[in-house]
Amino acid sequence: MLARWFAIPFWQRVAAGFVLGGLAGWLMGPAAATWFQPLGTIYITLIRMIAVPLVFFAVMNAVASLHGQRSIAALAGRTFAWFAITAVLAVLIGLGVAWLTNPGLGVGELPIVADYVPRDVPGPVQVLLDVVPSNPFAALAEGRILQVIFFAGLVGFALVRLGERTLNLRRLVDEASQVMFQITRFVLEFTPIGTFGLIAGLVGSYGFERLLPLADFIFAIYLACALHIVIVYGGLLLAHGLNPLKFLRGASAGMQVAFVSSSSFASLPVALRCVTHNLGVDRDYAAFAVPLGATIKMDGCGAIYPALAAVFIAQYYGIELSLAQYVVILLASVLGSFGTAGVPGTAVVMATVVLAAAGLPLEGLGLLLAIDRILDMMRTMTNVTGQMLVPVLVARQTGLLDRGIYDMARSNVGIEHGGAEDDQPLPGRSG
Repeated sequence: MLARWFAIPFWQRVAAGFVLGGLAGWLMGPAAATWFQPLGTIYITLIRMIAVPLVFFAVMNAVASLHGQRSIAALAGRTFAWFAITAVLAVLIGLGVAWLTNPGLGVGELPIVADYVPRDVPGPVQVLLDVVPSNPFAALAEGRILQVIFFAGLVGFALVRLGERTLNLRRLVDEASQVMFQITRFVLEFTPIGTFGLIAGLVGSYGFERLLPLADFIFAIYLACALHIVIVYGGLLLAHGLNPLKFLRGASAGMQVAFVSSSSFASLPVALRCVTHNLGVDRDYAAFAVPLGATIKMDGCGAIYPALAAVFIAQYYGIELSLAQYVVILLASVLGSFGTAGVPGTAVVMATVVLAAAGLPLEGLGLLLAIDRILDMMRTMTNVTGQMLVPVLVARQTGLLDRGIYDMARSNVGIEHGGAEDDQPLPGRSG
């Protein structure tokens, strides 16, 4: 039975879990959350369990391996540039869809969530200071990815600087990284069951009466995110001579996990696996770029959602937005996504930043919190798709992309391809 199960393509198993979970939630109602949500909770816990040690060892190994072969600074510069470019395009997509759909008009009187409290947004200096961990072990324990990346990178540079004296330790770090990749493959096989539990609990908990008043806004978010993935991401891939359908096939597992989990952090291990195993990006570069993107690359939460939310709230309150306010929304969305890196609740924080910058009432966010979980599914899928796209683009530009792997574009990320041939170094990777 297990052989037959693993013979089914990974994305089909996840899709089956999604459909069956939705059916179970619809048939059982609120009871589905009691019976099936624990399956989803266990899955998310397993993913979170492996995410921090995976990033820690992978980044250390990546810094040590890339040193002397390619300029880490140059790779980082290209990565940040594409983060910013795609963020600008995401905001423009969000504003364009808002202009076409007018999601804040004709929705009637909406209740503000009773427990809504405007978020306190840390200043840019505080965010920058928080990148450096005062206690690296606490950062590891609490899953502060930016701090983990900083400390792991520092250790990696130290290993390189000490040269032959740390040769054995560098080998140990590489072996630890390989172990975490293998554990990731094991955990990912639980994805279809976790998907079933998460979707069953979600559908059972939500009633249509909560969605109908804001159906236009939900439609606008989903439309904007879909257009961004298809037009912007697809166009950039074509401009680099890459087939967008191959990318979507290879990235499908990461996109599915992002959609059902609504967490870039929880999606990080599978996204990293997709980028290396399915899309052919050099493992050492991907180990640096994907975790970084999971922290600051938020096209859905940090660009599209704040832009649409700002227009929705302005229309709801009858406020006419000026050209200057549209420019402020654009700039605040792009710059704010970098300035709030690592802050929990990115979408709400980013929307708070944009509304405050544009002079719009912050209380308006309380109108949208009732449907935030539904919105977060599509927002996060867009985030994670972008987090996988940028490493592919940079790898294509710098010769770190294996076109043979990319053009084959497998959709499976599990243990069924976990043999020795699967773990051979990609072209350009040392060790």
